[in-house]
Amino acid sequence: MKPRAKVIAVFGSAQLRTDEPRYAQARELGSALAAKGFVVCSGGYGGVMEAVSRGAKEAGGRTLGVTVQFFRAATNPWVDEEIRVKTWKERLFELIKRGHGYVACPGGTGTLVELAVVWEMLNKGAMRKRPLVALSDFWQPVIECMGGIEPVIHTASSPANAAAYLATYFKPLRDEPKLPPLCP
Repeated sequence: MKPRAKVIAVFGSAQLRTDEPRYAQARELGSALAAKGFVVCSGGYGGVMEAVSRGAKEAGGRTLGVTVQFFRAATNPWVDEEIRVKTWKERLFELIKRGHGYVACPGGTGTLVELAVVWEMLNKGAMRKRPLVALSDFWQPVIECMGGIEPVIHTASSPANAAAYLATYFKPLRDEPKLPPLCP
């Protein structure tokens, strides 16, 4: 039986245009994650969410989008499966629940909330240990202000570094030897 692909939830701003460097960075992240065999999960709308989904789809990957009923925006066209919830709070926790790992791209207050909730849940042991990656040095001042807890948050200098770190983190799970059957 083939193991299920790991889901990486990506957090980032909806306020990016396709011609901005951070859109290109998120698109590259989606591509790098898909190339490593990850399913990409995002909030399903525009900006970083669109870019990461687009990059994943262009690389042959699978995408999930967690959307909320009160937003009137349409799901971006790169989402394979929409998971629709009623409230923003449900959306946040659905993204967290679905993720085996997380990447926080540069963003605004919504992204900060997503990063902070995952970070706090990991710090307090409210969920099993999972990798949390901050893409680029954008979040470094926040990390340093909060005590620079690097064992919880890994900072990746590029999308390729983020994907490689996540692949290394999950490598033992993928490469476990198959045990022989107990009875012949």
